[in-house]
Amino acid sequence: MDIVKMTENEFLESGMEVVFQKRYDVPGSIKSSITCFELNESFSKPDSGVMIYNVQKNEEDKKLDLRFCVTGNRYCDKENCNECTGSMTGVCESSRDMLSLFSFSFTPNYLQQFTGSDKSSDNKKDKVLSFEYKTSFTKLFPLRARHRSSLANLLEGNYSGAMENIFFNSKIHEVLLYSMDYLADENDKEIFTCRFLADDAGKAKIFHAKDVLLENIGEPMTIKALSRRVGINECYLKKGFKEVFGTTIFDFYQQQRMDHAKYLLYQKGLSVTDVANILGYSSISHFSSAFKKQTGIKPCELLLK
Repeated sequence: MDIVKMTENEFLESGMEVVFQKRYDVPGSIKSSITCFELNESFSKPDSGVMIYNVQKNEEDKKLDLRFCVTGNRYCDKENCNECTGSMTGVCESSRDMLSLFSFSFTPNYLQQFTGSDKSSDNKKDKVLSFEYKTSFTKLFPLRARHRSSLANLLEGNYSGAMENIFFNSKIHEVLLYSMDYLADENDKEIFTCRFLADDAGKAKIFHAKDVLLENIGEPMTIKALSRRVGINECYLKKGFKEVFGTTIFDFYQQQRMDHAKYLLYQKGLSVTDVANILGYSSISHFSSAFKKQTGIKPCELLLK
């Protein structure tokens, strides 16, 4: 069996010692886990990733999984170690080499935010994200530098509380985006209809806009303010964002607000009133209506009992 297809339990059964573990699971959102093992000297497999697309008839079984097996990070479990820059990036003599196993599972409902209502696209990436692609498959791929960077960020991020959730979602979106590139034919090139996206600087501004939206999840801003913030024409910003992320700025932002609301309600157990205030809603009723429209349930249904 390929190392990247192994489940977490199979790694545990191999006798490898767990040195770090984190799980993130919110109903209707992303299920994910990060488990780091002390690297065995005999381990010599290359870093790799796998996409597992399951389109079974049973709606509950439909999902898109991404798994990654990465080496090269180090772990120090000493508290207040003067030599280390952080617990997951230890550089002292006592820090240990790690094998990091990342697992992300996306439901059709969650991925719909990126596909919109148009199901007519012949592009394989669009069909997979909308679960219109009719054949289940498993695709192995090597890791590029940008994949490694985003995965490493998930280990090294020093955010906490609500900010950790925002940061985590941002990096998972990057991992998903980079992974979708492997669905194109090797000779295909990414072609954008917006000419300014052919320039790396243009694409960087669109990604910057996404990051600004996530950083201001509780402080809604206008398109005009966002365009000024990232230094791009409003028209280019709207067209470029839709082309890169497959959704409008408003729909993307609204989806992220509701995902964050799920996290605050389900994981943190905050009240509906507190969540409405954190996300910048003027009233509880406005927030509740927006939440139910986006998720199909009332926010009080996610509160911890």
